[in-house]
Amino acid sequence: MRRRKHATYELMSIGDRRKLLFKRMQIVILLFILLTFALFMVQRSISYEVETLSLDILPPDRLKKTEIPDQKPECLILWSDDPQGRAALTLMSDVMSQTKVPYEIREAGALEETALKGYKTVVLATEQLDALGESVMEIMNWTENGGNLMLFDLPSQSGYLDMIQSQLGIIGTGDTYSVVEGLHFCNPFMLGSGLRDYGITDPYESSLPVLLDEDCEVYVESTGADPVPILWRKQLGKGTVVVSNLDFTDKIYRGFYLSAYSLLGDAFAWPVINGSTFYIDDFPAPVPQGDDRHVTADYGMSVRDFMSQIWWTDVQEMAKSHGYRYTGLVIEQYSDEVSEPLPVNNDLNRYRYYGRSLLQMGGEIGFHGYNHMPLVLQNFDYRGEYDEYTPWVSTHAMFASLQELNRFCTSLYPGEEFQVYVPPSNILSPEGRRMLHEQFPQIKVVASTYLADGVCYDQEFEVAEDGVVETPRIISGYILPEFAYLSALLELNYRFVNTHFQHPDDVLDEDRGADLGWAEMSRRLNSYMDWLKQAAPDIRDLTGTELAGATQRYFNLQVEQTVSEDTLTIALGGFADEAWLLVRLNGHSAGQVRGGQLTELQEGLYLLKAESGEIVVELK
Repeated sequence: MRRRKHATYELMSIGDRRKLLFKRMQIVILLFILLTFALFMVQRSISYEVETLSLDILPPDRLKKTEIPDQKPECLILWSDDPQGRAALTLMSDVMSQTKVPYEIREAGALEETALKGYKTVVLATEQLDALGESVMEIMNWTENGGNLMLFDLPSQSGYLDMIQSQLGIIGTGDTYSVVEGLHFCNPFMLGSGLRDYGITDPYESSLPVLLDEDCEVYVESTGADPVPILWRKQLGKGTVVVSNLDFTDKIYRGFYLSAYSLLGDAFAWPVINGSTFYIDDFPAPVPQGDDRHVTADYGMSVRDFMSQIWWTDVQEMAKSHGYRYTGLVIEQYSDEVSEPLPVNNDLNRYRYYGRSLLQMGGEIGFHGYNHMPLVLQNFDYRGEYDEYTPWVSTHAMFASLQELNRFCTSLYPGEEFQVYVPPSNILSPEGRRMLHEQFPQIKVVASTYLADGVCYDQEFEVAEDGVVETPRIISGYILPEFAYLSALLELNYRFVNTHFQHPDDVLDEDRGADLGWAEMSRRLNSYMDWLKQAAPDIRDLTGTELAGATQRYFNLQVEQTVSEDTLTIALGGFADEAWLLVRLNGHSAGQVRGGQLTELQEGLYLLKAESGEIVVELK
């Protein structure tokens, strides 16, 4: 039979062969069209429901004004007018004001005998005990009689340190400062502190080796073969001394010094945001065509196929397995257009697919830009950075770009409100910031960066004077070095907040981890999500707008706390509908609670959900 068929085929005419080949080509083309149509229908048919926000941004008239009358300062910060003293004062002033502790500052110098009367705590934000002179002994006597003293940093060696070092729990000191390359928590008193050691970026000679007496409770020491005590507490008579031996004054270390401060006294409560948000910048956005060597080597497919079949599938699965949602930030197109008319992007299928599947997960979509040109004008100084960016020709052109982006997104995702704006490369000029507020009142949130970096628009978690809520992103990317974990740890313990952003094209950028390969990059992000879930299982998963709502309520609060032998009473000014606080109890455990709900996060540290403007916690 084979011969007969073969013979028959040989006897076919050239025309018949061409007809057969043409029919086969038609079948292949038809299959391709059907597959393309199927993909198109999948992209169009993904349905979603507009999510009802669990926490919306309140209108100004819903925010109550301060209800607590002016409080007497309970903390005194003594500082010295030198570089270290000024940096310490700035950091501790931020800590006190942002945790709503009424405080006063005073430059170190001679103190009258009654100067410390009425204060609950004193913070020495100076390395120079000589500036205080004999007043050092007044401070130690005040502490021994029931005061609470915190040393921001271990003072430099001097005769005055020799006089009081035993009262600080020090038996002896070394001659030279040690380089601290990481932190090890002997006592896991901070959230996440018992999960691992935390490396320090750019370490330097910051800590003095000390030998402590056995009455000291050491909370943190340096990593390495010869650990140096970094944070300890000692009971001194009726009072408490807490000593930090770190000497780091970068903004991110606020959480460390707040946690140290919380060890003073019987109880301390401070307001927090209680929210975790994961952003995806440049998503949805145009996907590059063609191949990439990193993707081709590992997956043997084009960038577009990789993004839809591998990257997005993995990123979705990570979020779903941990119970997180994403806030995606749309770019309409990548172009250098900075003047009108602005071309419209009509390639919509991938936008529908990615955006609607994100919304189907319960996520949110916000604005990133018409293109990736930051909202800056010709007079903006990039300081030699970002040479590839072109300033906009006018404020109206900037306005037109967001107007087009709004039209584009509204047509794709009807029902979404697009309340979050993330600046491209975290760059935003004063003119661009003003235009956003004046021309686009729907944008109620700006989410840029927490840590200052060159020309970036760095932020605090706050409500700006124009009413826009500022919710900075703390960490980013897939590499997630040691500093990312340390930053996340310290902000969890400062405001009980987590913010992270990633880019789809990180996979293609060697500076952002492409050489590691997507398998390793995704493993690292998944490991971070695991760490966060272990460190703070009770933190709320929020979208960008919901995080802004939580930030608004947090920012509006005032706190007054009174501690007696058996109760902690907390009065809240500016309480709207909910508030969250972290509560540290030293030497006590919590009993019954009135006016809220208390959850123990770990020994001595609680999460308080306030349900009224006054909460009473029984101290056992």
